[in-house]
Amino acid sequence: MSLKYSYEAAVAFLAGLAALLAPDLWADGAGRVPLMVLGVLLALAGLYGLLGAPGPGAWTATAFAALLFVSPWAWQFTGDDGAAWTAWIAGGAAVIVALYTALRPVPTEA
Repeated sequence: MSLKYSYEAAVAFLAGLAALLAPDLWADGAGRVPLMVLGVLLALAGLYGLLGAPGPGAWTATAFAALLFVSPWAWQFTGDDGAAWTAWIAGGAAVIVALYTALRPVPTEA
């Protein structure tokens, strides 16, 4: 496997890693289950994209990031600032970058 750098995969990996580590580092255990599960899924999707391995596509990482973004409302931890802001920032950044790369026009060969 060769390392293939893409912004979308790198942002997905880092956002997933931040969500995975947040409950123990700065969120005081709030939102532990959704942040850790969605963080692992998003980080794995980004890692597959970075390594160029067959696996989840760009839209899968976008879906995991969108789920991460809405998780504070779905699991009612909006009052826990560390966990909620981690989910909103990590999920939002990953969704924005993924949608930008997925929806940009593909260059054609002339």
